Amino acid sequence: MKTYQPKHKDIKRNWNMIDADDEILGRMSTKITTLLMGKHKPTYSDHMDMGDYVVVVNAEKVKVTGKKRKQKVYQKHSGYPGGFKEVAFEKMITEHPERVIELAVSRMLPNNRLRQKRMRRLKVFAGADHSFKSKFGEIKKEK
Repeated sequence: MKTYQPKHKDIKRNWNMIDADDEILGRMSTKITTLLMGKHKPTYSDHMDMGDYVVVVNAEKVKVTGKKRKQKVYQKHSGYPGGFKEVAFEKMITEHPERVIELAVSRMLPNNRLRQKRMRRLKVFAGADHSFKSKFGEIKKEK
């Protein structure tokens, strides 16, 4: 038997809508990561970008468990002396709620050449309005 290798022309990309209202951040991010990578497809191959498009709405209504709302901190460093910055979760969710989901998903994806291509297919919106209405009817809660 020969091992099946999918071709680029065989890749079919679907559009998935996820409503982040009352969803837990980590659990939702793992679902999104699976869809972006294409691991839910029977033809999944880890060296190819086979994932789907994901549109997330109501990002400002995402939940976290435990004391993370007060204790979670996002850290980054510019590489220069004194370039260390921290932003609390509460500040991030009020100012840039889309960025919370984008960071969670990005950090769950493997750190390789395909990460940016996969992240381009993730569309996150703070409210219920989005610019991809032609791809969907009305918002469906995906569990």
